[in-house]
Parts: sequence; structure tokens; C-alpha cells
Amino acid sequence: MTSAPPFGAERLLVLATGSLGAAFLPYWLNWLRHGYPRLEVRVVLTRSAERFVTRQSVAAITGRDVPLDVWPQDPEPGSPHVEYASWPDTVLVYPATYHFLSRFAGGCGDTPALLALQCTSALIGIAPALPPGAAGSYAYRRNLAALKDRPNVVVADPVPTLSTHTRERDALAAAPLSTLIEQLERRREREER
Repeated sequence: MTSAPPFGAERLLVLATGSLGAAFLPYWLNWLRHGYPRLEVRVVLTRSAERFVTRQSVAAITGRDVPLDVWPQDPEPGSPHVEYASWPDTVLVYPATYHFLSRFAGGCGDTPALLALQCTSALIGIAPALPPGAAGSYAYRRNLAALKDRPNVVVADPVPTLSTHTRERDALAAAPLSTLIEQLERRREREER
């Protein structure tokens, strides 16, 4: 198991999107639990993430309900987007799909988690997972620049991986969670100076 670097977060919100890498979320949540036993973790899944990981498996590890990133059908007290924006001191989007990155960079707020990310002052770490050819696309480069321009956003460069479609090493997987945390902590240290 990867060793846990120093991490100053106390309340962590993890948003998993619909990349194949979401299948590894239980591993990383278990890693967080062992590496940072005092860290309070909440998880939200997009509908597309449910293709790769179940809410039940995540809830078993976190000991909490795992909501979907959708607006409630029935009236409920409170607002999920306000809770997602105000509760955490750190947010991880892990893994982040091309589609999610485009929506976030473009300022969309059409789901509770996206709206929260547009409004939060929490530090946000993003780990993109991309299909073959996406990293070189104009739109991705433009969106990446827009995200890196935000003062509270850190984007960890994805790592080469085997594409499940082409069977070549031409896809990009989310960076290990430990790498994203190290980058977040460097940003946090710079802000505290």
C-alpha cells in the first residue's frame, strides 16, 4: 500500500465521476482511512460512476450514506449543494472525466456537486482520467488552463495507462491519490505563508 504523505485536511469530500478508475475508489478510501484515521470523509458519486463502483461498497468503507450527484426528486430540508460547498475544507474529484472537467471549467452548476465546486472556498484537487487523444485536444488544454488559473484548484497530471479499447498505452489514468494529496499540500503551504 502506498505510504500516506502529510495531509492537513480535516473534512474531505470526494466526488467520483464515471471513469473506469472509479472502480478503485474502495481501495483509495480504505487507504485514506488507514493513513489519516482522524480525517472525516464523505463521498458523492455521479450517475456514471455507478457503472464502476457501487454506493453500497463505498458506504461500507466510509460508514456513511453515499448520495448521487443529482437534485432530489422529493422535497428535503436543506440544500445538498450548500452542504457540499460549506462542510469540507478539501474536495477531491477522483477520478475526473473529460466531460466533468469540461463542465466544471465552463462554470456549469447543473448538479449539486458542480454547483458546490463553483461556490466553495475549499481547496479542490482534481485527478483527470482521459481517453486516447484527449490530452492533446484544444478543448482539454483550454479547460485545463482555466482550472489551473483558479486559486483554489490543483490538477494532478494523469499518468499513462493501457486503454481498455485500443489495448495500447495511449490512455491516461488518474494520478495516484497520494500524488494529488502531495500537490494539494504544497498549494496549502504556499497559501499559509
